[in-house]
Amino acid sequence: MLYKPRTVSPEIFVLNSLNKRLELSANEKQYLVNLQKGFEGEKMFDSFTENLIENGYIIHDLLLQTNNNIFQIDSTIITLEEIHLFEIKNYEGDYYYQNDRIYTMNHKEISNPLNQIRRNETLFQQILQKHGLENKTITSSVVFINPEFTLYQAPLTLPFIFPTQIQRYLKRINHHSQKTNKSQKQLAEKLTSLHINKSPFSKLPPYEYKELQKGIFCEVCNSFEVAEAGTNVLCKECGHEEAFEKVVLRNVEELKILFPNEKITTPLLYDWCRIIASKKRIRKILEKHYKLIGNNRWSYFE
Repeated sequence: MLYKPRTVSPEIFVLNSLNKRLELSANEKQYLVNLQKGFEGEKMFDSFTENLIENGYIIHDLLLQTNNNIFQIDSTIITLEEIHLFEIKNYEGDYYYQNDRIYTMNHKEISNPLNQIRRNETLFQQILQKHGLENKTITSSVVFINPEFTLYQAPLTLPFIFPTQIQRYLKRINHHSQKTNKSQKQLAEKLTSLHINKSPFSKLPPYEYKELQKGIFCEVCNSFEVAEAGTNVLCKECGHEEAFEKVVLRNVEELKILFPNEKITTPLLYDWCRIIASKKRIRKILEKHYKLIGNNRWSYFE
């Protein structure tokens, strides 16, 4: 049973937007690629859990803090019998395991996720104790989600779940789990309430409003060559049409995430979108979907 779904992180959203409106450095672009690949792997895992787990509460993307230590758990499954913590890796290619370390076939060492899940499990146990939560058996695993991944020489005793094992592993959890009760739901509620919304690990480059390219980009091909076309906005590059109202709302949300401290006003959105001829048309949509604060020249929407 899905309790907390996974959503695109603000960091990915902002970097995607900046990548269209500002020239990112090569390192920043690679960082975005890595974030997106990780998110894609997590969504692949979600498709398994949501289809195979019935007798348990599923919580995705928990960011928790205890004793000044912040840690993230990609996926958590709470059953009547135990709590399963999963670290998901979307590695691709051939690797080998040697002396508690993981290497590429070119002998380049990569971070061993075992160290991460051991730390996470310790800190998670502290969370349970600190808040007087139900003391359950905790099982931590690393899930290698990519079907193009191979790890040679890995000892059988390691808590690694390989691509061909994922479905069987989750089916086994569900099969051996009894129907959840009120206690498991309360635990899921408490853990979700402790979730930290803003990640301190974010690595966003500095940016200002004046630096960003203004205009509306096509939601399909990302081209800024778009124009009003009656009740739609038409992309001149790929021909995609998007409802005018949807376009305005999409750009409002983009502004709110890029500039969370900026008040949403009609003039601001008019300047941001550029191609929209009528401020009155923008204001009508804002009044329909947002609450107007104030009634003078300094009024804004939220």
